[in-house]
Amino acid sequence: MTTFLVCLFAGLGAGLGTGFAGMSAAAVISPMLIAFLDMEPYQAIGIALASDVLASAVSAYTYGKNKNLDVKNGLVMMVTVMIFTFISSYAASFVPSNTMGGFSTFMTLLLGIKFIVKPVMTTKETMAAADPKKRFVQSMVCGIVIGCICGFVGAGGGMMMLLILTSVLGYELKTAVGTSVFIMTFTAFTGAASHFAIGGMPDLTILVLCVISTLIFARIAAVLANKAPAKLLNQATGVILVILGIAILAMKYL
Repeated sequence: MTTFLVCLFAGLGAGLGTGFAGMSAAAVISPMLIAFLDMEPYQAIGIALASDVLASAVSAYTYGKNKNLDVKNGLVMMVTVMIFTFISSYAASFVPSNTMGGFSTFMTLLLGIKFIVKPVMTTKETMAAADPKKRFVQSMVCGIVIGCICGFVGAGGGMMMLLILTSVLGYELKTAVGTSVFIMTFTAFTGAASHFAIGGMPDLTILVLCVISTLIFARIAAVLANKAPAKLLNQATGVILVILGIAILAMKYL
């Protein structure tokens, strides 16, 4: 498979996952670059994180434009996620690198099934009725939990945020995805910058192809997601997550 096609399909999967479900591009791009282009894992993750930045930013803009973004609590969660990721990252050196890969993939698959079987049908009216102080504290606590998990095992923030925003904080799905990609814009930028600073710049052709393809498909997915009814969006999100989960498992074990 040529470099162009690998980057195109990686960007397609990552962009759809980001725009529809707030999924980190690293879950799709990294394994594809490693499996099909024999790229060194550290550089593959750096490229995936760089692809995440613009894809998440354009998705966050699209969701925000449609009033499906909670900036205030998103900032609270983002700060605590980043702080506790740094604090707990030291422990990651004692955890096998494959541990999170399997965890993140299975989580993607299970979360997809969850959205299909049990859709998130919370409304914005229900969200607005929640106590702002309580939600602030919950956002901080959940950010600590996500940061510790990301720091200890290395990845999975996008899926963890979506799960917690919908299941714990009671967000309706569009606002959960919008807030998730808003947070990921900054966390991915930090991760990409540190990877490039430590490991050097990767292949620029692959980097540009992945960034552009992920950005295009994320934008398309975000526009469609914001126009879709809640039930249809749940089903579409679930199907995409299940397909991506199965595809990543197939690449990993077959």
